Amino acid sequence: MEKQRIAMVLVDASLELIPREIAKHPAVVKTAKRRGKSPLTILLDKSLHYHAMRGLPFQEKRGRPDIVYLCMIEVLESPLCGKGYVQLYLHTIDRQVIKARSDVRLPKNYNRFVGLMEQLLVFGKVPIEGEVLLEILGRGLDKVVEDFKPSRKILLSEKGNRMTPMDLAERILKESGRVAVMIGAFPHGDFSDEVINMADEVVSIYDEVLEGFVATSILIRSLEFKLGLYDLNRGNV
Repeated sequence: MEKQRIAMVLVDASLELIPREIAKHPAVVKTAKRRGKSPLTILLDKSLHYHAMRGLPFQEKRGRPDIVYLCMIEVLESPLCGKGYVQLYLHTIDRQVIKARSDVRLPKNYNRFVGLMEQLLVFGKVPIEGEVLLEILGRGLDKVVEDFKPSRKILLSEKGNRMTPMDLAERILKESGRVAVMIGAFPHGDFSDEVINMADEVVSIYDEVLEGFVATSILIRSLEFKLGLYDLNRGNV
């Protein structure tokens, strides 16, 4: 099969810089001062900025870059990605679309990841000079469609039509064109209208709500199994 015909899109991802309206809040100023940065160039983090976030729209979905980190690690460190079968995109809570090269290796240290994402959101790409590993394509899920050109877009949600992960993986691999799978990377709340309207189909792989990194892991393992990446006779994983 064609390599990189599957896109994993982490949608409404809880990753953003400090919004301007709370940049002068004492909790935000304290964090920025400790790190020697401007408040507008650091990540919004609910564990640090809980009181500052009160009153922000959709606050229940925001300030959890750790969730995004776990989801990205699941994709980028997987055999599926290592073999070149998957392309990773992020669609953030403020609609920025980020493309990650499949050979990018995220820092295993979370604090270094935070610094990397701050650099990306400030400058639009990482690294600033040289071969780009992470880049912002623009705003809106249409940027994923323009870049990846999927023939089918599937949203994972507990409200979707029930299907086993293995059956879903088989269906994805049998599609004649490229498939984009959208997975939520936020803690609470509903998908944005933009995400819902983009989906051709909504599928549930479990009867209850799953953490984004868990849903990502389950689907990736199912795809790897269906592709035979664990078949010892093929000399693979």
